[in-house]
Amino acid sequence: MRDFLIVGGGVAGLSAAATLSELGSVTLLEREPALGYHTSGRSAALFEANYGKPSTVALNRASRDYLSDHRLLSPRGLMVVASAETAALFDEDVAAMKLEPISAAEALAKIPVLNPAAYDRAAFDAAAWDIDTDALLQGYARTARANGAEVVTRAEVTSIARTGDGWAVTAGEVHEGRVLVNAAGAWADVVAALAGIAPLGLTPLRRSMARVAAPEEYDVSAWPMLFGPGEAWYMKPDAGALLISPADEDPVPPMDAWAEDMVLAEGIAEWEAVVTTPVTRMLANWAGLRTFAPDRALVLGPDPAEASFVWCAGQGGYGMQSSPGASRFLAEVLGGKDPTVGAEVAAALSPARFGR
Repeated sequence: MRDFLIVGGGVAGLSAAATLSELGSVTLLEREPALGYHTSGRSAALFEANYGKPSTVALNRASRDYLSDHRLLSPRGLMVVASAETAALFDEDVAAMKLEPISAAEALAKIPVLNPAAYDRAAFDAAAWDIDTDALLQGYARTARANGAEVVTRAEVTSIARTGDGWAVTAGEVHEGRVLVNAAGAWADVVAALAGIAPLGLTPLRRSMARVAAPEEYDVSAWPMLFGPGEAWYMKPDAGALLISPADEDPVPPMDAWAEDMVLAEGIAEWEAVVTTPVTRMLANWAGLRTFAPDRALVLGPDPAEASFVWCAGQGGYGMQSSPGASRFLAEVLGGKDPTVGAEVAAALSPARFGR
């Protein structure tokens, strides 16, 4: 009998395993042959502290020291450009993410392929960072295992039953634990239903990505990430190439997601509309599922109907950058400590907020 059974081996489950293994024995179950296979392995990997709902921002800020201390961040920067037609969305982005307005000439100096005729305003934040997601995930797994956690891959959960003192989870073999942590990402509501717990209405949304050749004769390594106003699309340099996303949010069932050609084309067209260099070659493409609760805030903590069933879900697009703070919050709640993020943020993260 383990103290904690965790379902899901993405960033949510792995970070929870790392922190909860300080409180007791842990078994983590992942249905795929590798950890971080789905959304966690397909992240744009940016740390922007002011990105997300207020409760998410609080977790982002609580994560910064961990990410910095473990040398998981490298400079990137974030920029938004807009025209008069998209000025209202631009103003909302500047206010929400606390960006600093810069001149059109300064924006062009940062991304020299911008078309000056396509925008007349810009804003920038230097405090946006690339995250070494592979090292982050490996670090969590290494910490969990060092603390005695058992990590089981190829372990698809097929049934969950209550026992006298906890839970019995069948995933090939039967695993027993006192507390069940649901970190199953897009499948979190499915896992809840298996356990006889009312689903929260989590919605997986597909996000597509194209990796394209960088414009010839340009070193793109120092370019900032570029958002279209209202996060209508984005571009991010990646190892000498460019990642371009239409920032799509198409509701889909839990699945191993793939990108659709027309959706990718829309994102590429948005990028081409603000630059002077066309995309000449696609190198690869993929999609991931960003799963949101109805209010788009993370869901962390015991279910109000069953305290031994714990939610660690709804990370949406914030899982990587918020994971140190989110997992520490979860350990504080389950360890009976006052959350360091404060009572107001704790209430905004609690599953009890849905009034079930």
